[in-house]
Amino acid sequence: MELAPLLLLLFAFTLSVFLGFELIAKVPSQLHTPLMSGSNAISGITVVGALLALADSAPAFDKWIGFAAVVLATINVVGGYAITDRMLAMFKKKEKP
Repeated sequence: MELAPLLLLLFAFTLSVFLGFELIAKVPSQLHTPLMSGSNAISGITVVGALLALADSAPAFDKWIGFAAVVLATINVVGGYAITDRMLAMFKKKEKP
């Protein structure tokens, strides 16, 4: 890989890390649950992208990396929805026996 595209990718990654941190730090606590639901939807798209990349890969190393991406993205989606469900359950009224 040439140096220029690598530097461009590194710049985009660094910019996204700083921008993401600044945006999340400014979110009020009332919006954390909707924000988490939105990020779970994006992670679901990541699973689809990882599956497509896995289907197109030819070398064995690429298949292992694709498989790891599918597993990690799936864990992220399932865990995110479980946490969102638990957070929403905290706001439900408790029934009196």
